Amino acid sequence: MSRHHRSVADAEVPSREMRVRRTGPSTSTLATAFVIGGALTLAAFGAARTARAQTPAGPADGAPLMRAPLQVVAPVDLKRYAGLWHEQARLPNRFQKQCTGPVTAEYTPQEDGTIEVRNRCILADGNFEEAVGQARVIPVTGQPGAGRLEVRFAPAWLSWLPLVWGDYWILKLDRDYQVSLVGTPDREYLWVLSRAPRVDEAVLQTELDYARTLGFDVDKVVRTGK
Repeated sequence: MSRHHRSVADAEVPSREMRVRRTGPSTSTLATAFVIGGALTLAAFGAARTARAQTPAGPADGAPLMRAPLQVVAPVDLKRYAGLWHEQARLPNRFQKQCTGPVTAEYTPQEDGTIEVRNRCILADGNFEEAVGQARVIPVTGQPGAGRLEVRFAPAWLSWLPLVWGDYWILKLDRDYQVSLVGTPDREYLWVLSRAPRVDEAVLQTELDYARTLGFDVDKVVRTGK
């Protein structure tokens, strides 16, 4: 779903995963870079080295690794990835607040190489809300078929605007294409998707444990439909 699934998981397409909503996906967070003078940089590195030398080893020492750029699955056969996926868990997000029951994302390849994304979730009153969007592949240098996509749910005439597209990164995918972990590079959005309506707790926990190693705050995840 992506801030997009609106979990291809606003869809599950996590890619922006899954976003379930009637309107367009939330905008991606833009990183701002600061250029620091050479002298200040050397001083900062020196202070950091001193602090590390005085601090006992512990879990916090691994935090910088968790902030390293995320890697996506490669290659991903999008024809096999197509079809219906069921959301199992997600990090809370504003565009799925109204979803209180099962959430699904269905991906259908199109002749032009894009993918139709159809996200649906059950509301508190028993009705459902559906959003139809489009996903596109983002090429990754040196990784043919990498599972990096973008999704939009805004009208097609706005597709030229970068801000209507949300990231949908496939971070983990089993060989049988039965369970998928979808997230965004800023680690704000995360979905666990599966072909089956429900998966064993052990399977779900394995996905969440892996997401934790990537730096996602899995302690905040919402178990779908629970």
